[in-house]
Amino acid sequence: MNISLKNEVILVTGASRGIGAEIAATLGLSGAIVAGTATSDNGAAQITETFKKSNIAGQGYRLDVSKPDECASTLTDIEKTYGSITVLVNNAGITRDNLLMRMKEEEWDNIMNTNLKSVYSLSKLVCRNMMKARSGRIINVTSVVGFLGNAGQSNYAAAKAGIVGFSKSLARELGGRNINVNCVAPGFIDTEMTQSLAEEQKKALINQVPLGRLGEVSDIANTVLFLSSDLSKYITGSTIHVNGGMMME
Repeated sequence: MNISLKNEVILVTGASRGIGAEIAATLGLSGAIVAGTATSDNGAAQITETFKKSNIAGQGYRLDVSKPDECASTLTDIEKTYGSITVLVNNAGITRDNLLMRMKEEEWDNIMNTNLKSVYSLSKLVCRNMMKARSGRIINVTSVVGFLGNAGQSNYAAAKAGIVGFSKSLARELGGRNINVNCVAPGFIDTEMTQSLAEEQKKALINQVPLGRLGEVSDIANTVLFLSSDLSKYITGSTIHVNGGMMME
C-alpha cells in the first residue's frame, strides 16, 4: 500500500544524516513538504541539495534545537514559506556519554537541552495551529536506552525516558483536538556511529538482538511514515519499539 502525505507540511529535526535523513527522505517521497534541520549552514544546504535531487518539496534550515528563540524564529520562517506545520518529528539528539561519577554538569545539561527541552519547545510552538486546525501529529524519537538504561548514559537515558512521559501527557492534553502524539523507540540501528565500532563491539550488540542483526534506518523511517499517516489515526500516547526483539513488552 502506498501512503500519501500530500498536503502535509512536516518538520524533521536532525535531518542531515542517519535516521533523520532517512525519515525526511521517506516522508518527502510520500508527497509531503519537508523542512529538515541541521546544526550548521553546510548541513542545511546539504539537506536542500538532497531534496532537489530527489524532487522532494521543501528545504533545509540551520537550527540549534537547544535554543528556544531559534526554534521560534525557524518555525516562523517555515510557516511563512510553506504554511502551518501539520506533522512534527522531534528526532534531533546528541550523546555525551560518561559514568555518573565522572559526568560534568555541562554534559548533563547539554543532553537535557538538546534531547528533551527541544521536544518541549517545538511541540509547544506547533500546538497552537494544530489545535485551531483540530488536526496534527507529533512524533518523538526516543530510544530503547530510555527503557532499559545503559551504563555511561544516565543523562541520555533520562532524557529519552522523559520524552516518553512528556508524550503520554501531551497525548492526553491534545487528544480532544484530534492531535496524535506518539514515540518511536529505535534499538541498535546500522548508522555511521555503529559502523565505526570494532567488529567485536558490533557482535556484542547483535548478540542482544533476537533477530540477529542491526536495524536499518528505513525501519525507523517507515514507522514514522505510518505514524504520520491516517493509518495510525486511532493511535496516541503510544511507543512503537523498533529493536529486533531486544526489548519485548
